[in-house]
Amino acid sequence: MAMKIRLARGGSKKRPFYSIVASDSRMPRDGRFIEKLGTYNPLLPKDSEERVKMNMERVKYWLSQGAQPTDRIARFLEAAGEMEKQERANMKKAVPGKKAQERAEEKAAKAAEAAEAAAAPAEEAAAEE
Repeated sequence: MAMKIRLARGGSKKRPFYSIVASDSRMPRDGRFIEKLGTYNPLLPKDSEERVKMNMERVKYWLSQGAQPTDRIARFLEAAGEMEKQERANMKKAVPGKKAQERAEEKAAKAAEAAEAAAAPAEEAAAEE
């Protein structure tokens, strides 16, 4: 059985509240879980101690049993000092797509041509004087 330590969403619409649970990876996100290990309230300030609460003893137990933490839980464990920091791949989500890059290059080329065209009459006028 592939175990995961992950978040299960609770709370109402636009007011998220998460439980940190140990569950079988085949179960749905908010479905059946084996044990509740803590809570996460993203609406609280980041420096608040109440934002993330975990029963570290049980988390360590499940990690020793082979449970894999999700990315978010791994970050919580790193912040708590229970896991060493891992290198994360920069997914380049902020980089525009190929077509958008081509359009930006075309726009820059047109702007450069317009600047040259505007500068040319000014240079001719300066040369005549």
